[in-house]
Amino acid sequence: MQGPRPLAAWLVEKPFHSVLGLALTLLLPFAQILTGAAMTVIVLALGLGKSVQIALIAAAVVGVMSAVTGADVTTILANAAMFWLPAGLVAALLRRTRSLPLTLQVTAIAGLLGTVLTHVAIADPVAFWKEQLAAMSTAFMNMGFEQQANLLLAQQDMLAPQMTVLFVLTTWSLISLVLALGYWVYQSLPEKAAGFGRFCDLNFGRILAIVTIVASVLAVVTGVNWLENLAFVGFGIFWVQGLALLHWLRVDGPLPLAALIVLYGLLPVLNVLLMAGLAALGYSDAWFNYRARARRGQ
Repeated sequence: MQGPRPLAAWLVEKPFHSVLGLALTLLLPFAQILTGAAMTVIVLALGLGKSVQIALIAAAVVGVMSAVTGADVTTILANAAMFWLPAGLVAALLRRTRSLPLTLQVTAIAGLLGTVLTHVAIADPVAFWKEQLAAMSTAFMNMGFEQQANLLLAQQDMLAPQMTVLFVLTTWSLISLVLALGYWVYQSLPEKAAGFGRFCDLNFGRILAIVTIVASVLAVVTGVNWLENLAFVGFGIFWVQGLALLHWLRVDGPLPLAALIVLYGLLPVLNVLLMAGLAALGYSDAWFNYRARARRGQ
């Protein structure tokens, strides 16, 4: 598998390359995905201990560069911590479990627990998110984005009840995609191909599907907000399984590469619709296991 092999090999060849790779990707567009994927490759290849040392040196380098150029050092270093820490921890978990599907299952459970704990930690999540949205509106106004600030303020009452679900799903989705991307780059290295399993074989299983449907029924019966959010997050998580199923159709089935490229191209534009469709596909796959049925039919 050639793919990104030269980039992966360069990144882990020397500590200096790893430091430079982390520092540069942190300053690029789509930094959270790119620098998180770089951290994932480094942890998988070199281990967590050495990766922490590399990250600290990279943070120092970025801090000095920011100070010299007059950029906001605090914001950039905060981004480094937010992007590198979760990517590094999840990559360390993958290195420990030696199974990409199992690691993603663990993160899915963590996402569900995070939803519940948010309601435990915050007495009134709706009021909390209204305050955060108002603060974001003020920040937009101060940056000169008056139209965006007014729009956010006008939709505050509609967005606030959904923010817990949006926050958990967005955070979990980014962490999962960063892990999958970093693993794809890592497995391009010699003798690393599919060493920890294949993304296209991901299946969250029926237990998570049962938790989702039970939470949905209880939410309808009781009207409890945290159960409703738990059901939405549980269902939303399956969009990654739907994506994995399409990758399986590409690797072991008839789906052309162009179809996946179009899907990823449309994802930023039609994200809600596509994610809902993929979630429905992934959720039904948890019950019917389309891949196993296809193998039996061969």
